[in-house]
Amino acid sequence: MASKQGFFKGVKSELGKVVWPTGKEVVNYTTIVVFTVVFLALFFMLSDWGIGALVDLIN
Repeated sequence: MASKQGFFKGVKSELGKVVWPTGKEVVNYTTIVVFTVVFLALFFMLSDWGIGALVDLIN
């Protein structure tokens, strides 16, 4: 069984290989996610409202 020290050395080594995003990339990705979430929320809200209105017309 590997020691804890060996495990954490491996973790540190692997984290050193990660290509971390720049601050600008993080802001861009976050902006895209927020706009996508808002768009989808509005889409489903309007879809729900429209389908509800159609059901009310049928009944």
